[in-house]
Amino acid sequence: MKKILTIGRYFKSKFGQRVRKIPISLEGFTCPNIDGSVAKGGCIYCKNESFSPSIAKITPLNSTAITMNFKMTQNPLLEQQIKSLKEQFQWHSQFHKDKFEIRKYMVYFQSYTNTYAPFDTLKRLYEEAIILPNVVGMSIGTRVDCIEDRVLDLLEKYVKDGKEIWLEYGIQSVYDKTLKITNRGHLTEGMEELFVKTRQRGVKLCAHLIYGLPNESPQMMIHSLQTILKWGIDGLKIHPLYVVADTQLAKIYQAGNYTPIELEEYADLIVESMQLIPPDVVVQRVSAGAHDETLLAPKWCFDKNIQMRYLRDRLRAVGIEY
Repeated sequence: MKKILTIGRYFKSKFGQRVRKIPISLEGFTCPNIDGSVAKGGCIYCKNESFSPSIAKITPLNSTAITMNFKMTQNPLLEQQIKSLKEQFQWHSQFHKDKFEIRKYMVYFQSYTNTYAPFDTLKRLYEEAIILPNVVGMSIGTRVDCIEDRVLDLLEKYVKDGKEIWLEYGIQSVYDKTLKITNRGHLTEGMEELFVKTRQRGVKLCAHLIYGLPNESPQMMIHSLQTILKWGIDGLKIHPLYVVADTQLAKIYQAGNYTPIELEEYADLIVESMQLIPPDVVVQRVSAGAHDETLLAPKWCFDKNIQMRYLRDRLRAVGIEY
């Protein structure tokens, strides 16, 4: 039976023990298609707290009018951000140590675009994160249009110092027409070159894809996967598109102009995808959902445990162990 290299298996193989990614959400961070730099309103499906529950739990959402961007010369939030970073890390790491006896951690800058800020701010936050107790490295969620070469150079330095460094790029689709429909604020031009530059520095690259985006066929979704595999990746996250309240996608869905992907179709795509994945690519996620009343559709995205049981059964049926 083919065994998928999950993130848990990867960490256990590399570090000899379980490693937990600690999600961090910091005030002041945003995206260039939220603040109007490249688009307005954000991606049509985006409600960040539905993807990143730690925002609501630890960091007061929208508690400040100050947001990060590349042009800022001073950051009055920096000390507050560092304090929040340490508090969130302490809370999450202690929880996982007490409940699961996990003693090694990756700091995961998760919410919004975590390279979209002044370089000095990023350098300070990354360096504060990397020296937290028992931290083996960082994973940084970002966009392909928000990476400066000097940030890649900085991350390369951490790699040379022996740290595990990942950049997580929200690709979602390799079709420009889909990126336009979803209001991503960028197209595919330059993506492949960025993949190469990232990995040349020893920084590991995790690409995110969404299955079920408007007007995409199953063949298009699989082609997106085949394309990023050709470009070269170290890790992969796939999740279904789900509709949450107070988003543009919710309005489109409620008007009858979007039909969410069915569980059976999504499972078919995951089975086909896992058959294409090389053995050295770390599959970090194949499910997602929202566990509250904000989820409008599809209802099968309410419980990720149900998703995973079904997906694992479907994968085992073709000789794949996830």
